[in-house]
Amino acid sequence: MKSGKGQPENHVALNVALYGRGARRWTMTERGAGDLHRSSDMLAIGPSSVRWEGDCLLFDIEEVGAVFGETVRGTVKVHPEALVNSGFPLDPQGRHRWQPIATRSRIEVAFQKPGVSWSGDAYVDSNFGSEPMEDRFREWQWSRAHGKCGTAVFYEGTRLDGSTFSLSLNIDRQGIPHLSEMPDLVHLRPTGWLMPRSTRSEGDASVVKTWEDAPFYSRSTLGARLRGENVLAVHESLSLTRFISPVVQFMLPYRMPRKASGSG
Repeated sequence: MKSGKGQPENHVALNVALYGRGARRWTMTERGAGDLHRSSDMLAIGPSSVRWEGDCLLFDIEEVGAVFGETVRGTVKVHPEALVNSGFPLDPQGRHRWQPIATRSRIEVAFQKPGVSWSGDAYVDSNFGSEPMEDRFREWQWSRAHGKCGTAVFYEGTRLDGSTFSLSLNIDRQGIPHLSEMPDLVHLRPTGWLMPRSTRSEGDASVVKTWEDAPFYSRSTLGARLRGENVLAVHESLSLTRFISPVVQFMLPYRMPRKASGSG
């Protein structure tokens, strides 16, 4: 939110999004600087924490769901297959960077509340910058898909000055990124909020499931074809033009409530 521009460390949150029948939860509780603790291998925000234990990235989650206040408690263990050491600037000045961290991982999820658990494949990356995203970008589209030859990532968007950026990568199982040719652009059906969505595919692509449908953001599963292989892709669409609108800013505190420092 706009209130975090002056002192970002006083506006921190751990976002947890769970999807599934009987286990749908969303948490993004904003906390102050007094609830933020970090070191070279640990980050704690209120009662939740993320830390490295050997080669395992461990999330201890103790949060409260937005709107209805359900307890969300559990652990997530991410075991990277390989770590990626390369980051990529998203603007000519390098004020915003995208860093793939572990594009192929094994994940173990165990929640006591709600009572769900599973294991499978995972992906870890990071966006970071020295200024608010809405001061540099209008919108972007991002997707990644695991395939036999590695992880395909497409990242493209438009900056505020009208210039564009694009990345087409194949990151192999040793964590080495390779620039690849950008496949054809495929326009997808918009979301319920009429958010535009597009992706890259060697043929037709379609929306399999929309997981998150917000006025300025969507997260979806897509079916696409890459390197001659049919794949399932995770896709995100973001409109920062919509994000800064007064209506969206008014709605955000309902999805991102703030807790007083030390209140749990």
